[in-house]
Amino acid sequence: MRSWGRVGWQLVDEWEGGFGWSQDEFMRRTSHALLVGGRVWLIDPVDTPELEERVRSLGEPAGVLQLLDRHNRGCSAWANRLGVPHLRAWETIGEAPFETLPVRRNRWWREVALWEPNGRTLVCADALGTIAYFCAPGERIGLHPLLRPFPPRALARVAPERILCGHGAGVHDDAAAALQSALQTARRRLPAAWFCALRAGFRSRRR
Repeated sequence: MRSWGRVGWQLVDEWEGGFGWSQDEFMRRTSHALLVGGRVWLIDPVDTPELEERVRSLGEPAGVLQLLDRHNRGCSAWANRLGVPHLRAWETIGEAPFETLPVRRNRWWREVALWEPNGRTLVCADALGTIAYFCAPGERIGLHPLLRPFPPRALARVAPERILCGHGAGVHDDAAAALQSALQTARRRLPAAWFCALRAGFRSRRR
């Protein structure tokens, strides 16, 4: 079994308002640091201590937001390191400058997405992804395979300029069109997407 502690990472989604880093692994767990109003919010971060200086250089740390109940990742470690609160966003985001968009809320799956209106940035955990596990052929971004039968309606209310996701690099060009396509074709492309997810999982186990 692969040890998470030995997995490397690379920077992704770099722009003037933040950056992300993605783990070099099958599911490409991706973390983000967003600068909003001069303060930095970490979202679903994997514990990568060597990035502390990069995070602090972006602005004053304000908090760590966890968007999905099973995305514990390194949220607590980062909150302790930076001396900021660890907020479970399906319960509260405190004074964080985001709007929460419901994805799922039941005993097995509690998840919200974040909408930052000034920068028109949509941040997701497992709702959307860009790796093969999420995408049918031809898709730039796709819904989680288990969300395709009933796409989250709240996501259709926003028209983002960029989409940041918890698995894979984000979408920074024509993001609103990519989002609408993913939502509108989710059910029609479901068989192809499930096939891609199964094939991606099979390939990962052979490595």
